[in-house]
Amino acid sequence: MTSSARKLPIGFGRLWTAQTISSLGDGITHAALPLIALTLTRDPMALAVVTAAGTLPWLLFGVLGGALVDRWDRRRTMWVADTARAVLLAIPAAAAVLDVLSIPLLAAVAFLLGLGGLFFDTAATAYLPDLLQRDPTLLERANSRLRGAQTAMSGFAGPPAGSALLALGRAVPLLTDAVSFMLSALLVRTLPAMPRPVPEVRESLIRQARAGASYVFRDRLLLGLALRPAVGNIAFLAVETVLALFAHDRLGIDTYGFGLLLTAEATGGLLGAGIASYLGRRLGTGTALTCTAALEGLAILALAAAPNPYVAGSALAVCGAGMGATMVLGPSLRQAIVPAHLMGRVASTSRMLAMCAAPIGAFLGGWLATTYDIRTPLYAAAGLLLAMTAVTASMTSNRRVEAALRAAAAAGGPDRPAAKAPAEESAPDPL
Repeated sequence: MTSSARKLPIGFGRLWTAQTISSLGDGITHAALPLIALTLTRDPMALAVVTAAGTLPWLLFGVLGGALVDRWDRRRTMWVADTARAVLLAIPAAAAVLDVLSIPLLAAVAFLLGLGGLFFDTAATAYLPDLLQRDPTLLERANSRLRGAQTAMSGFAGPPAGSALLALGRAVPLLTDAVSFMLSALLVRTLPAMPRPVPEVRESLIRQARAGASYVFRDRLLLGLALRPAVGNIAFLAVETVLALFAHDRLGIDTYGFGLLLTAEATGGLLGAGIASYLGRRLGTGTALTCTAALEGLAILALAAAPNPYVAGSALAVCGAGMGATMVLGPSLRQAIVPAHLMGRVASTSRMLAMCAAPIGAFLGGWLATTYDIRTPLYAAAGLLLAMTAVTASMTSNRRVEAALRAAAAAGGPDRPAAKAPAEESAPDPL
């Protein structure tokens, strides 16, 4: 039976359901947490601390977390992380009921939630290719469904639900998210156990983390896959930083209209995730990644020049479609070609690069808007995306992708020896 005819296993349905429930809870907390903070202070810096605290674990422990996930049982890591996050959310909920909630407590909770997310997301990324036996077609289908559910729950359903639940009390959205984490943990515990990766020669955690990062930087295909979200985050955060002001001042959009603008982008993201597999089959994964990256740059360029809200909404929808497809095709390819014993470190290294790039983009967008014009960050972001597309096109070409997939298949399984360098484990890079 060919991979295109094979069905996703029952275990994937449980994982999909767990992540869908958890994404709904994430969307609720994502909307509620800053609003809860707003009831405690009007200081922008204090609010920024709460927001930034959730991203710090990736910046501080991203690669080390990946190294730990490569040592641990991935299924156990996922359900323990979700259980810990459920228990953690009970603390600010109780503090809200007792009226002792504070900004330092919210920042600490946001940091620990981010740390739990680091371990869960990395373990889930490493577990999925084992569950699907590293079948590239099944991985694309699975990631398409996971990405679509995440966008729908955290982008559409979660935020308005969080705002509505907050009206019932500050503890309500936090407890709702805690329940979502507990349900997710219970579902993850029912997933089939996967064989542990072939252990490497016992090394220190630091050395293993460095080996994982080196694996990414020494392999041109993996480096190209990592550069796309990293450079993309610089561009997208530069846009996001000024988007509300741009929409208000240049397009005359009010608060309600701005929400619709963001909904257009999320709708495009759902469409892109849904057609990602089709694009990969028709164009080849490498060409599809190049086309979606170019599409994002052109869409931001159209947004910068948009004369009215309708053109702006259409441009954001197209950009969202490109992003949605990219975020299915890129991770699916990575999961198909990276050895199981390195999957956690490779995934966390790529994610860390993207997270580190985000504040650079935010600062760049604010500086360009202040120094020049509100449209300047958008033009700069478009230029950055198009330049990145040109640079990475050869790094993620169809020829290079096919060579990597053949090398992974010829290795006889997901657990290739760790002693060899990436260049020695894969087919020679095409010139």
